[in-house]
Amino acid sequence: MPLNHLTVLTGASRGMGLAMAHQLLRPGQTLVCISRHRNAELAQAASQAGATLEQWQQDLSQGEQAARMLRDWLTAQGSAAFASATLINNAGVIPRIAPLSASEPAELANALRVGLEAPMLLTAAFLGATEGWAVPRKVLNISSGLGRRAMASQAAYCAAKAGMDHFTRCVALDEALKPHGAKVCALAPGVIDTDMQVQLRGADPAAFPDRQNFANLQKDGLLTSPADAATRVLAWLERADFGTKPVADIREA
Repeated sequence: MPLNHLTVLTGASRGMGLAMAHQLLRPGQTLVCISRHRNAELAQAASQAGATLEQWQQDLSQGEQAARMLRDWLTAQGSAAFASATLINNAGVIPRIAPLSASEPAELANALRVGLEAPMLLTAAFLGATEGWAVPRKVLNISSGLGRRAMASQAAYCAAKAGMDHFTRCVALDEALKPHGAKVCALAPGVIDTDMQVQLRGADPAAFPDRQNFANLQKDGLLTSPADAATRVLAWLERADFGTKPVADIREA
């Protein structure tokens, strides 16, 4: 049995995704990062840690291309290459913050492609290519509390995360019927001090009624650092009961 564990991670070039990537770089780990940009610091850290790192420079608004690349790569590795295989769909986009009536079609389409379409396509490719692998397989979809409650001027992001939650529920039902089905979970990671929070705090108050709430989160010290959030998310992934609840919140821990 190989001792090498595979993790495929999207959105690994910054924020919590980058923090997760750093924490996953350890001996016996193969990490495949799919992002728009490669990260030179991450490559250096992988070399120092003795981990295997691949960085695929791929715009996830082109989800079909990303999924095809992942399926082909996994198929080429074969069923005996890894002791476990995990997909973490972390990438997401908030378009310009505005009511739906004032939103640009191209921005809405991009947010839904990156936040919903790409995770679905990548999950399908991952599960299809590894279905015959007799090793533990997991899919962790990084969701949001905004997938479970509505917010003005956030229609695209809320819709993408709500769709992610629900397709995860469906996949959990699919996989439960298989002899070696994967464990899947859509996890809300809490509020994290990332560029996305900067975008929310900097929005036009007239277009975003909840702006002050996000400003208060920072002022009151209620934002989790990307590194701490990554630690908690990866700990959730290792729980013995991972996937028992297909839609979860890190604050339930």
